[in-house]
Amino acid sequence: MESGVDHRSLPVFEAGSVEVPFAIYHFQEKVSRETRWSAHSHPTHELLWNDRGASQVTVGDKTWTISRNTGVWMPAGMLHSGMAPADSWCNSTHFGFHAVTSISDTPVAVEVDELLRLLLKRLAAPGLSEKSRRITEAAVVDNLAPATHEVILQIPHGDLLRPLVQALTKDPGDQRTLADWAAELNVSSRTVTRAFQTETGVGFSAWLGMLRLQWAITQLSCGEDTEWIAEKLGYRSLSAFGAAFKRGTGSTPSAFRP
Repeated sequence: MESGVDHRSLPVFEAGSVEVPFAIYHFQEKVSRETRWSAHSHPTHELLWNDRGASQVTVGDKTWTISRNTGVWMPAGMLHSGMAPADSWCNSTHFGFHAVTSISDTPVAVEVDELLRLLLKRLAAPGLSEKSRRITEAAVVDNLAPATHEVILQIPHGDLLRPLVQALTKDPGDQRTLADWAAELNVSSRTVTRAFQTETGVGFSAWLGMLRLQWAITQLSCGEDTEWIAEKLGYRSLSAFGAAFKRGTGSTPSAFRP
């Protein structure tokens, strides 16, 4: 057991296997230390989003980053695990399987703008009348849509790429090139590229860019300095980092700060 880490186990439910007395239920938790949830599933659909910090949810070998701006829709019955760093403010909004039609049969990023955030939090307000609740729930459903950008990383597990993946996951700012890694692994650059394409669907550069994007979002959400992040990742200027960040997320780095 890791010291200083809160490990939690949750049950596995099939979609719609439990009747719930709500159409939409909103819950928030402020985690004081790093928290990890083992693989589990809900009888309800779930929208995961944060007010603070960048957490992650994993399905199979794919990991989505959850932030203040981008949440993740998890269909009912979908097995997933999760992680939230210390001092994260995590939101979990559940949608009755028989009351709300899923916006996707697979996990998908959802844009959480200020309007949707306010609507979701209104559902947790005490004393909300049944009429107001129905109106708010309808507005929430009307404003749910897949995001134009999603920060999702697929981890390759093949033996060839394992040393590379372990090194870059530990230090996303590692400046070794594709040719450098190929030489270290004693194969051709084409072989490394083909392995990435086979296991993740993208090449080495695209995969590394997404890894760095996830890391940058996590650091920004923890309040780290943007210039330090850019330097750590090897960008020659803050503007170059900002441009790459916006291409990947659709937003500026400042949008992810607490």
